[in-house]
Amino acid sequence: MIRNASAGDNSELAWFKSSYSDTSNPNDCVEVATTPHTVHVRDSKNVPGPLFTVAPGAWSDFVTYAAQH
Repeated sequence: MIRNASAGDNSELAWFKSSYSDTSNPNDCVEVATTPHTVHVRDSKNVPGPLFTVAPGAWSDFVTYAAQH
């Protein structure tokens, strides 16, 4: 996992939220942006703040685990 102190200019990334996000508070969610070799994750309430990056396989494992619990 790569931890970035600041997201900086990530305007080239296409960020999206889960379809399961709470529609009564649409800003209360994480956002994800994918590239061929990385998955970037950030807090939607703090867009310019820190983000972390993981390999696609690690993200897939996390999503599978989260869906089961």
